[in-house]
Amino acid sequence: MSTPVLVAVAWPYASGSRHLGHLAGAYLPADIYAQHQRMIGNEVLMVSGSDVHGTPITVRADTEGVTPRDIVERYHAEFLRQWDALGMSWDLFTTTGTPTHAAATQAMFLAQLERGHIDRRSSTQLYDPQADRFLPDRYVEGTCPNCGYGEARGDQCDNCSHTYDATDLIDPRSKLSGATPVERETEHFYFRYSDFNEQIGVFLAGKVGWRNHVLNFAKGWLEDEGLHDRAITRDLDWGVELPVDDLGPGKRIYVWYDAVIGYLSASQEWSEIQGDPDRWRHWWHNDDARHVYFIGKDNIPFHALFWPAQLLGVGDAIGGHALHLPDNIPANQYVTFKGGKASASRGIGLTIEEGLDRFEPDALRYALAANFPEQADTEISVEEIARRINEELVATWGNLVNRVLSMINKNCEGAVPAPGPLETLDAELLAAVDRSLTTAAAQFDAVELRAALRTAMDGAQAVNQYLNATEPWKLQKSDPTRARTVLFVAVSAINGVRIGLHPYLPFSSRVLDDLLGAPVGWKRAELTIGTPIAAPTPLFRKVDLAELP
Repeated sequence: MSTPVLVAVAWPYASGSRHLGHLAGAYLPADIYAQHQRMIGNEVLMVSGSDVHGTPITVRADTEGVTPRDIVERYHAEFLRQWDALGMSWDLFTTTGTPTHAAATQAMFLAQLERGHIDRRSSTQLYDPQADRFLPDRYVEGTCPNCGYGEARGDQCDNCSHTYDATDLIDPRSKLSGATPVERETEHFYFRYSDFNEQIGVFLAGKVGWRNHVLNFAKGWLEDEGLHDRAITRDLDWGVELPVDDLGPGKRIYVWYDAVIGYLSASQEWSEIQGDPDRWRHWWHNDDARHVYFIGKDNIPFHALFWPAQLLGVGDAIGGHALHLPDNIPANQYVTFKGGKASASRGIGLTIEEGLDRFEPDALRYALAANFPEQADTEISVEEIARRINEELVATWGNLVNRVLSMINKNCEGAVPAPGPLETLDAELLAAVDRSLTTAAAQFDAVELRAALRTAMDGAQAVNQYLNATEPWKLQKSDPTRARTVLFVAVSAINGVRIGLHPYLPFSSRVLDDLLGAPVGWKRAELTIGTPIAAPTPLFRKVDLAELP
């Protein structure tokens, strides 16, 4: 039975180029998972988009002397171009600047306000006396009050992932002028996250199969300090407008609250584009649906604690049915480059554009997937990417496909040959490939994508070992009937292995689809005798580090 699966992917700030750490941390795992879910017949809706309301955007716009919209348009276009180059299978990659997103955010705000989960309070916030303006969180840097990291942001520490109010920073400084901010009173709306401590505890207690670092982090947060009420408006002129005028002019709903609503608004926007405006309910008002959120570990509190609280705070006010809560949050750890956490803003690691300039898309996807930081931080480098491509993708898989297809083209009249009786060794290979698909299916279900890739490559290695044991190039002279059987078994095994690799390698998989037939489910299909096999061209190029830009 088909399951509606929402693949919800972290929203990148449209404030600068994304790096390979972002790609390996959230976007590529989501695409691989979504492609597998589609192959097994589930109804997948994979959504995300550019977060256009983040203060990093207004900070950059101020620095460059342009408008926030100029920054957004530049980087959103860059993201779309890169997703296309990488073969990403979005159902919708939109932005938080759409009318649909504004309407969804305002509807959620009003529903929570009516239920008493939002209230108005005066608070002390940081003010830049030189720039003569209040400073939203990302306009402030300082020392983290939790771990002592000296370049902490005003809302969350990049070093320890702790969240706090900007007024908690030690030795804060304005990113606008460098001045030491002062504290001034201002009035804002607060979401009463503290209303949901008990319900979030029950929500987390029922989660089985989550990654240990995700569940332990979320439960530890709840036990150590609980959920605290947070201001969800700011003194800004860039963001979703408030649906009430209680605070007067110069206030906007803050990105801290509205970005996660993008998962819902993007689902609604996709439905509008399909001409079926209520179709989003199939995922959001459906107890049988499955919601899987792909994020980096710094986003765990937002998705495991704050977003579920916001969903619970709506009740059944949006569409007359409770909104579906997250089913799994397989947050990845960090990718590091030469020991430092990948960071676009600090210039650590390759950008996605630089990665695509150096490597073929499938090859880049493979090397990153082989190093996914699923359980621990993972070190990666240009040299490691090249090694994975040359020693594994090219040597184990690309060369296998090329030599088997070449032998069939040359020695079997250019078509899949009719086999003789299968020997034990032949049957054992095909059974092993079939078992590998069963194993990989379970690994995909657990979102163990790195392991599922290794399982597929083990299948490819098994075919190589089979060829080394049977030596069809020698049998061609001594026993041509047996040679044809061996080549039939080898290409049949390849037909199974390529299923396991399909979600990872969309471009080269299409080449094999055109040759061997489109996959039908997550299984090895029997090949049709006589299917034409043209002289192949290599699926991948070997990387020469000396020639890389």
